[in-house]
Amino acid sequence: MKPMTAPLQLARIAVSEMDNNVYLLHDGTHGLLIDAADDAPAITALIDQTGVTVTDLVTTHQHWDHVRALEAICELYHPQHWTSAQDAPGIPVPADRMVADGETVSWFGHDLTMFVVRGHTPGGLVVAATIDGVDHLFVGDSLFPGGVGKTNSAADFHQLLADVIEKIFQRYPDSTVVHPGHGADTTLGAERGQLDQWRARGW
Repeated sequence: MKPMTAPLQLARIAVSEMDNNVYLLHDGTHGLLIDAADDAPAITALIDQTGVTVTDLVTTHQHWDHVRALEAICELYHPQHWTSAQDAPGIPVPADRMVADGETVSWFGHDLTMFVVRGHTPGGLVVAATIDGVDHLFVGDSLFPGGVGKTNSAADFHQLLADVIEKIFQRYPDSTVVHPGHGADTTLGAERGQLDQWRARGW
């Protein structure tokens, strides 16, 4: 008989003066850390509280405020480091796994689907996971309550909005929980009605 897969759970902590979210997906034994943003001792305490072994670490994008504790955490736990090929050159720890757009990774019996979203950086990662039957998206700085992430040009904004619509809003239901890189969670249902407004205002 095939052994049962342990259910996914989620722990989180906010660190730094920029309120960066650090997420820890785990099954009670293995952990996948999303964004070692800052404050390695606080992240270590979070991991210790769950009692899991961090086997993998996802860096959603290359911006400095999302990688300040990356080297320290990798030295402590030696996880497999995942990121996108587009953002990898700007990240201080080399990637062990370059995740492709739309790739589904089997992680200890759980399917995690990855999307590359362009515009905030050359290729930010979105991680999709199912927890208690609900879709959860870990979106880095690509999507927040009230809008998409910061961009530096009109072309980047339109690219980011197009990718967010195609790869997030068109694929997932309103019940999907969105976990951004900073601040509070939201749902796709809470944001979907604002897409035309975001497009019209240009940010």
